[in-house]
Amino acid sequence: MRLACARCGATYRWEATRFRCDCGGPLKIADAPAFNPARVGVDDFTLWRYRHTLPLPRGARPVTLGEGMTPLVEAEWDGLSVHFKCESLNPTGSFKDRGTAILITALAATEVEAVVEDSSGNAGSSLAAYAARAGLRATIYVPAHASPAKKAQIAAYGARLVAVPGPRAAAAEAVLKAADRGAVYASHVYHPLIHHGMKTIAFELWEQLGRRAPDAVVLPVGHGSLLLGLAMGFDELRAAGCTRKVPRLYGIQAAACAPLVAAWERGAEEPEPVAEGDTVAEGVRIAAPVRGREILTTVRASGGGMLAVSEPEIRAAWKRLAHRGFYVEPTSAVAVAALDHLQERLTGTVVAILTGSGLKHSG
Repeated sequence: MRLACARCGATYRWEATRFRCDCGGPLKIADAPAFNPARVGVDDFTLWRYRHTLPLPRGARPVTLGEGMTPLVEAEWDGLSVHFKCESLNPTGSFKDRGTAILITALAATEVEAVVEDSSGNAGSSLAAYAARAGLRATIYVPAHASPAKKAQIAAYGARLVAVPGPRAAAAEAVLKAADRGAVYASHVYHPLIHHGMKTIAFELWEQLGRRAPDAVVLPVGHGSLLLGLAMGFDELRAAGCTRKVPRLYGIQAAACAPLVAAWERGAEEPEPVAEGDTVAEGVRIAAPVRGREILTTVRASGGGMLAVSEPEIRAAWKRLAHRGFYVEPTSAVAVAALDHLQERLTGTVVAILTGSGLKHSG
């Protein structure tokens, strides 16, 4: 396998510990295995049923907590028929477990002993859990303002928790300094293996919908690993002849911190950093997404769009979801809050991703 920089095009031989290009750009895996419906492990009810599609070292033993194959629940939202993909029911309570399981499997296979990560909460909780499962030491840098419930979850897994004062970006700067000193950065933002974990959601949706792709997927977007992984998965399905189409992807941000939406609205190819405004949806409070150009290109290619929703809309959708039995964190409600705005554009089979559990939210 080879790694290729999405920014400058430089290539590298495969190393599980390399998380970005020397130019600072994010990496892609250039020659990953492809989806083959005949090779799906039908007796495995986790994401590892798609192991043949995962670019892992030969003989790597899965580090798993049973992630994947989350429920797809049909519902109605103001007259719109929608399917909720309940990623909140993954082992640590969020979609992040998919990417983490793949990344920690690769790192454990190369005999890494300790990892570091930065996170607003979900990625940190996930990494702490899977590191513990693999017997690795973990240090997680989180914004001091992160949810107390998420910080408590990270600590419960035995990880070292470092609370960083200031905006979300300060935690990212702190972990990059640790990486510069030689720490292994298991980044949910930079590392290309993360997307290969996320792409398994596309495969699951295809199976759960009777071997067909949805017409549209609506999801919250911060750094965009979920959106990019979904697009990768649907592209693999199309290349395998399993579907003729890929769904329209609608990336939703909180209006208080929406660099991708700002770029989308002005027709820019790449977002510019914005101020980190306060939002209850802390999972998408990302002022400068590392893969911003890739996200915008992917959404345009899908025929979808980017949209921002307000704090009152997020809170109202969060409350309504709970009153219908879906107890999720406010970041999940970002996607659902956008459904009213998108009613006229959402035709056919629509999926909204519920990314994280309400048990992680304090307040």
